[in-house]
Amino acid sequence: METKLYVGNLPYTATEEELQSMFAGAGTVKTVTVVRDRDTGRSRGFAFVEMETQADAQKAISMMNGKDLGGRALTVNMARPREERSGGKPGGSRGRSGGSRDRDY
Repeated sequence: METKLYVGNLPYTATEEELQSMFAGAGTVKTVTVVRDRDTGRSRGFAFVEMETQADAQKAISMMNGKDLGGRALTVNMARPREERSGGKPGGSRGRSGGSRDRDY
């Protein structure tokens, strides 16, 4: 039973506390996570809200989808499982290996 919601089209100024109080009207909120850029710390414009029960999650979707927040209509639906990213090296390395550059050719 999935109770995690995706909340999109957030204003960049939206906070966890603000979302917590908004979604509390639909039921018990377990967690709120505003997704932020890892380099700048700025909101990426979406969040995840986990509700206590499936019924609370459905009620939150009904109440909050399309609701105006900071001049933006929220998109609220059930969160999909995270997809695996492709193209990365195992271990998360993004650059060259640390090997020696002095080679005999």
